[in-house]
Amino acid sequence: MIENNAKAHLSNIRVSPRKLNLVAAAIRGLTAEKAMTYLTFSRKRVATDVRKTLASAIANAENNHGLDVDRLVVSHAYVGTGMKLRRFQARGRGKASSIEKPFSHLSIVVEERGLD
Repeated sequence: MIENNAKAHLSNIRVSPRKLNLVAAAIRGLTAEKAMTYLTFSRKRVATDVRKTLASAIANAENNHGLDVDRLVVSHAYVGTGMKLRRFQARGRGKASSIEKPFSHLSIVVEERGLD
């Protein structure tokens, strides 16, 4: 069986999954070249980490699976929740409230498709 896809995974990104999913949803279904262009010029802070992960997936497709880079499409971009760093903030009357700083996981799958 011939594999026509490759993937890359990035764990523990210091951003909430909700914010990361906005960027991941924007590149789903795009060609690899258009997705890299979008991520290069995106103003989102997390776009640099997503761009590096996509570049890793493209390199995996080329080197490990022998796929054509010009025909790659981002077929899946999964976002998962990671750990939560818990901190506290002092409040009035000797009380405290919690602050949660979430982490995320990202998996990108690129797939080789025919030219339409």
